[in-house]
Amino acid sequence: MTPPTPPSARRDELLQIAADLFATKGFKNTTVRDIADAAGILSGSLYHHFDSKESMVDEILSTFQDDLFGKYAGIVTGHDDPRAKLEAAVRVSFEAIDQHRSEVAIFQNEADYLGTFDRFGYLAERNQQSRDVWLTLLGEGINAGVLRQDLDIELVYRFIRDTVWVAVRWYRPGAKLSHHDIADQYLTILLDGITT
Repeated sequence: MTPPTPPSARRDELLQIAADLFATKGFKNTTVRDIADAAGILSGSLYHHFDSKESMVDEILSTFQDDLFGKYAGIVTGHDDPRAKLEAAVRVSFEAIDQHRSEVAIFQNEADYLGTFDRFGYLAERNQQSRDVWLTLLGEGINAGVLRQDLDIELVYRFIRDTVWVAVRWYRPGAKLSHHDIADQYLTILLDGITT
């Protein structure tokens, strides 16, 4: 006889099922019944673990972002040179897309909508925190002479943000290029250009 799944493991499993559905169908289009059906349980059983799908997406996003921003903080406060810090932040971002594809997709697709609700006010704070991380790293690079002095760091930040995170729309784990390969190519383009 198979031992029962521990409650915490079952809860994590339900969150992953919900994350995958929110990422593919959209948060608004995913019902509690959809999540329960995908998990092979009755809708009412889902309420033993979560009081709403809002609670589920809240936990999914906050847990993922706590981990991601903890890694960013370690990079920013670390002792690497400015170029190495910038490279590390790009690599951590692509690693997040690889390991937390659904969570990244939810944030990319749903943050504006979810941000209209008070309980998701932290999403705007995380956006600001992300901006601060990248502007700090870029500013350090310019001050150290690693990056060009004439760069508009706000524009460079937007370029990095938009080109890195949009990769969640096309990157597939297990495909020909790993997230390491993509980060390598991206950093070559970003830091060395595409001309010979």
